[in-house]
Parts: sequence; structure tokens; C-alpha cells
Amino acid sequence: MNLNEFFQSIPRAAAAFSGGTDSAFLLWAAKHYGCDIHAYYVKTVFQPAFELEDAKRLAKELDVPMTIIETDILAVEKARENGPDRCYHCKKALFLALREQAERDGFPVLLDGTNASDDANDRPGMQALRELNIRSPLQECGISKEEVRRMSREAGLFTWNKPAYACLATRIPTGTAIRRSDLERTEAAESRLAALGFTDFRVRISGENARLQVTEDQTALVLEKRADILEALKPYFTGVLLDMEPRQKSR
Repeated sequence: MNLNEFFQSIPRAAAAFSGGTDSAFLLWAAKHYGCDIHAYYVKTVFQPAFELEDAKRLAKELDVPMTIIETDILAVEKARENGPDRCYHCKKALFLALREQAERDGFPVLLDGTNASDDANDRPGMQALRELNIRSPLQECGISKEEVRRMSREAGLFTWNKPAYACLATRIPTGTAIRRSDLERTEAAESRLAALGFTDFRVRISGENARLQVTEDQTALVLEKRADILEALKPYFTGVLLDMEPRQKSR
């Protein structure tokens, strides 16, 4: 089955839209193949502000209607506790809220941007999607991450080379309860580092310190901008540590 055939069989649907590469291409494909598609963005403290701005921009460029659903994810106890199955409980709560809103709006089918490169056995959140009967056209049609980026570029989507961005909750060690203040300072720190020219990096919380993970090709930039980094992160962390294990570049 290809995407044209998929959307011929499902001419009307809602899409979970994060503003990332995969869900952006999913929206484009749905629109391209004639599906009556409506995007839904679930806004929580786990998502940084730039993701919402990217989602708004892409939806506007594609002329796809988008609804923003605000959810207090920290009210979900199992998500807030940040155990090893946090992603499952978070994903289930968010997609339940999304599905309920989509059904009220008259969209009985809900899609997400999981692609064929995603390992369903390695992501707890995938279990929640299966339980809720969420359809994943890119995965069902065998479209890999590499193909998503290639076709996104050909389609002129600005998201084609956007680095993968895991939610802010991943910056907090598993087993440490998630506090809004920690999410806020992590987002602020990453925003400041992005302004210094860093890309595809993470600021992880280590006690009262920030632990930086950068790709190997940006390690020299850390040393070059050491003083700027310390100044930028001083309002949020007591100290700044550099993870000596290079971060693998996002696919």
C-alpha cells in the first residue's frame, strides 16, 4: 500500500501534529492526496515554545486547520513520577484527550507520524498508540525516516532537516519527579544555547547542574564559547558539565 491508496481509503481524518518532521510530512501527504485533514496540537509543559510556533507555521503554509488542545500533563501522576514507563502514561493521556476532541469535531480516525524506521518494541509510547487504535500511515506504507526527509525536501517543507526533538521530560533523570520549574529552566537553557549556534544538543539536569550533550562536530564550539555558555546558563544552574560521550546525530 502507498500513501495515495491509504488516503483513498481514509478520505477524512484527524492528525496528531507535533511540528516535527514526520507529522509535518504526514499533513502534507494527507493534503496532497485529497484527504480532509485536521491537525491537532496538544500543548503541555513538556513541549518547548518553538515546537508550537513551527506547528503553526507549517499548518498555515499547508492551509490545514489546526486546533490547539491544552493539557495539564503534570496532573497525570504516572507521568509526573517519571518512572521507566512515563512515556506510555504520557502518550496515552495526550492521545485520549486528542481523540476525544477529534471525535467531537467529527473526525473518527486519528493518525500519527510514526514512520517505518521507528522501533515499535523500543518505545513505550507505541503501546499506548496500539491500545487506542491510532493509525500510522507512514509506518503502514513502509516509509522510513530517510524517505520522509527526502520527500519533505522535495515538497518544500521547511521541516525536512529539522533535528529530532524529544520532549523536555527526557532531560530529567528517570525516577526523579518532574517539576514545572525544572522543565522551564531546561527550556530556557536550551533556547540560550541555540542562540549561541548549537544544534542537535541536549541540556540534561544533574542535581543543580546542567549536563551538556553535543554532537562530536560541535565539541570544539563548546570550548570556544565556554565563557558564553557559563554566562548564559548561570541564571538556571549552579554549574555546567560536559558529557564526554558525544551525542549521536538525530536521524
